[in-house]
Amino acid sequence: MTEIASPHISHPRIMVLGVQPGTPPFRIMEIDGEVVGEARAITDVLETAAAHGITVHDLDDPEVVRWVGGDKLTWIPR
Repeated sequence: MTEIASPHISHPRIMVLGVQPGTPPFRIMEIDGEVVGEARAITDVLETAAAHGITVHDLDDPEVVRWVGGDKLTWIPR
């Protein structure tokens, strides 16, 4: 298999997991594979990333953030 034929699998530093029920609902956030806290809104994701020295310019870039169980606008359980 050549490099061109092989799929590219990104490993972003930030992973935002699916929405968890709660009051209010939240999403668990990981940085570099380690759970770092809960996010209740996009601003929490940006603030937590900044606190860990990561500047996020594009929340839709899969090389930067992986959204699991929804996208950046999913903040309530399905």
